[in-house]
Amino acid sequence: QVQLVESGGDLVQPGGSLRLSCAASGAMSTVFAIGWFRQAPGKNREFVADTRWNGGRSDYSDSVKGRFAISRDNSDNTVTLQMNSLKPDDTAIYYCAARLNGRGTYDYWGQGTQVTVAS
Repeated sequence: QVQLVESGGDLVQPGGSLRLSCAASGAMSTVFAIGWFRQAPGKNREFVADTRWNGGRSDYSDSVKGRFAISRDNSDNTVTLQMNSLKPDDTAIYYCAARLNGRGTYDYWGQGTQVTVAS
């Protein structure tokens, strides 16, 4: 099993920046990728970005490409989402999730952290 804890959510003005962190623990040798997802009020959860845990590609949704950057630190099992040029549409609860080797879905989720973009 993998445990995930997000932090860093806050209220920020449009155009501002925020950095989210995801602390992972547990069976990290079984992890294929760590991803960030978000869910705004009244909307479905959507993919934001993910990164392969053992190196390689990272992917982004079109809505955040060029503004958000995902990075990982395998030494302390953290994944960071740097969010720049924030817009009110970025307001949501942000979740990190783990996808295991051989699995096509994200099976482990954190509790989420609230990001609010408003003036």
